[in-house]
Amino acid sequence: MNSILLEARNVYEDFEVETDVLFFKVGDHDLVIFHGRNYNIKKRMSAEQLNRLLKSSSYFHVQGGVYVNLNKIGSIEDDCIYFGEKGGYAKRIRIPRRKQEHIRQLLRNRIS
Repeated sequence: MNSILLEARNVYEDFEVETDVLFFKVGDHDLVIFHGRNYNIKKRMSAEQLNRLLKSSSYFHVQGGVYVNLNKIGSIEDDCIYFGEKGGYAKRIRIPRRKQEHIRQLLRNRIS
């Protein structure tokens, strides 16, 4: 039981932005909300940290302050990005149609 609690605590304190986060939202006052498979974490970031994150090639701006992790996209269907398997419990976010083709192209380029 303690190992489960430690494991859960580590996800919240020691998550890796590049590998653990599905998408994030930038809010007011440098507050960033990271969305993982089964968690949401709010964290304040310095301007330098935020700039580094926004310039990362792993993330793509889809709308407003929302950035998706290109490495975690499972599919793009019905104006939504699905992370992992598409289904009732899948994490997903809606994206504008004009961004869908650009994301598909980026994903194809990563595979090539």
